[in-house]
Amino acid sequence: MTESEARRILGAVLATVAPEADLDEVGEGETMQEAMDLDSVDFLNLVIGLHERTGIEIPERDYPELATVEGCVAYLTSASA
Repeated sequence: MTESEARRILGAVLATVAPEADLDEVGEGETMQEAMDLDSVDFLNLVIGLHERTGIEIPERDYPELATVEGCVAYLTSASA
């Protein structure tokens, strides 16, 4: 999976979890939860949605790696390789 594909998938899943959220408004290094006012249930639904879309198993210990847009894209890209 390329970075572009990972970002597109992240955006699509995010649109189902928090339709009002916009990835382009998240600053580099800023957590998605803070930037888009996602609560812990929203974040968990995001992780579940990413798993359903990609088939990538995401263990709970890896959740911190998904906190930022950059981290999430990097995680999906490397996990799919």
